[in-house]
Amino acid sequence: MPHSYVLTIFVIAILAGTVSAADPPCVKDAPKVGTKLPLVFCDDFQSGSSENWVPGDSNAWKMTKLDDNFVFEQFQQSKVKNPVRSPFNRCLIKDVTVGDFVLDLKFQSTKKDYGHRDLCLFFGFQDPSHHYYVHFGKQTDDHANQIFIVNDKPRTKISTKTTAGTNWDDEWHHARIVRAIKSGKIEIYFDDMKTPIMTATDKTFAWGQVGIGSFDDTGRFDDVFLFGHEFKKPE
Repeated sequence: MPHSYVLTIFVIAILAGTVSAADPPCVKDAPKVGTKLPLVFCDDFQSGSSENWVPGDSNAWKMTKLDDNFVFEQFQQSKVKNPVRSPFNRCLIKDVTVGDFVLDLKFQSTKKDYGHRDLCLFFGFQDPSHHYYVHFGKQTDDHANQIFIVNDKPRTKISTKTTAGTNWDDEWHHARIVRAIKSGKIEIYFDDMKTPIMTATDKTFAWGQVGIGSFDDTGRFDDVFLFGHEFKKPE
C-alpha cells in the first residue's frame, strides 16, 4: 500500500479521534520546519522497505542497516541515459506530487573526498528532461554547489546565492528545501536551518515530484519528511 495513502488514512483517523498522533513513529518524529503546510509524506526506513520510492536504476539502491537503524543507500552509479546533461542518480518519492513544499531530511556522503564530491536533491520533477535539482558540491563552480534547472536542455544554474562549497565529510548532515510557487522562491539549507546556503527565484515548474540522489557519487539518506500541498499531476 503506498505510504501517502497510509498517511492520509492516519490523518483522517486523528481528526476522527480514533488514533493518537504518537502511534506511527514516522509522523511522531516530524520536525518543526516553520511552515503551516501539512505533512504529506515521511519515511524513516525502519520498515526495511523502499516500496515508497521509485529509483531511476533499482540496482543502484539498497536498504542498509547501521546498528539498529535502516537507511536508504545509493551505493553505486546508476546505469541510466538521461536525455540531457543532468544527474545520473535519482530516486523519487512514489505517487506524491507537490506545488509549495518543504523537504527535510538527513544525508551522508559516502564518496572519497574530491573537488566535486556531491549529493543532490530533486524537486519540480516532471520527467527526466524537466525538473530542478540542488547540487551540494564540495567546491563551487558553474556546475557544482548550485541550484539548477533542467528544461529540455543541459542543466543551467539559477542560483542567486551560494557558498564557496559544501563542507562534506563522512558524517551525517541535515538538509532542507523550501519552495514557494507564487513567488518562485527556492531556499536551500545545510545543517544551519536559519540561514539558507543557496537561493534562487524561478517559476518555470509549478509542480512535480521530489527525490534524492547524486550527480555521479554515492550516499545514504534517512528521516525524509515532505510537507506540502499535493498537486494532481496532469494526465
